[in-house]
Amino acid sequence: MSNSISLTLARPFLGKMVEVTFDRPLGSKHPKWDMVYEVNYGYIAGVKAPDGEDLDAYYLGVSEPLQKATGRCIAIVHREDDDDDKLIVVPDGVSMTDEEISAAINFQEKWYKSNIVR
Repeated sequence: MSNSISLTLARPFLGKMVEVTFDRPLGSKHPKWDMVYEVNYGYIAGVKAPDGEDLDAYYLGVSEPLQKATGRCIAIVHREDDDDDKLIVVPDGVSMTDEEISAAINFQEKWYKSNIVR
């Protein structure tokens, strides 16, 4: 596994409660690509990632669009071909297998070589 800057940035969040702000809630369209977000997708405000934007997060385990939510970071999506790792955040008490996470985020991660880090 490559040692990326974003993975180093994301690791301290594992197991922690975080607040996610959603700029791409469930059902919204990507601003540039012909893609609809199948899950709530947002960022951890104030945590700068290598791309200059705030650290990204998928919020899984809910089926309605959200604007902001608090949850527990249960995993990291580590992209081997793009230094832009993502947190996997769920409502506290929700657990998901790596396979469940991969299936939920495949709509976007299918374009990258990524794996789940715990």
